[in-house]
Amino acid sequence: MSIGEMLAATVPMVRTLNLEYLETTAERAVLALPDQGDFHNHIGGPHAGAMFTLAESASGAIVLAAFGDQLSRAVPLAVSAEIAYKKVALGPVTATATLGRPIADVVAELDEGRRPEFPVAVAITREDGAVTGEMTVVWTLRPNG
Repeated sequence: MSIGEMLAATVPMVRTLNLEYLETTAERAVLALPDQGDFHNHIGGPHAGAMFTLAESASGAIVLAAFGDQLSRAVPLAVSAEIAYKKVALGPVTATATLGRPIADVVAELDEGRRPEFPVAVAITREDGAVTGEMTVVWTLRPNG
């Protein structure tokens, strides 16, 4: 089962918004939010909350791809999130997430018994490639026990 399939099966909001996992690797995660009238805002584009969920979901997908092998000893948790809406989004939108720190550095901190934090940057784009939003989610790996 892929990370996208697993998240679609276990995270109700993923199913509610019909998020599509286009790519999920340790280098980047790309998710799409189809154009759906039920989730439009007052100007006919995707609601800000739907775009937030899309971007946060992309950040979670890359975290699982990058650190899934650490789940037996730590749980990934979002610490904070900040989003900026840059341009009007109409139609389907895509979120592309990238890690802000090398995986090895984060794991090394975990190996030292620390609780590492690391940013994930997410760009939200519309079909013409224009960036409509940018999000940074700070994640941690909380050691078990």
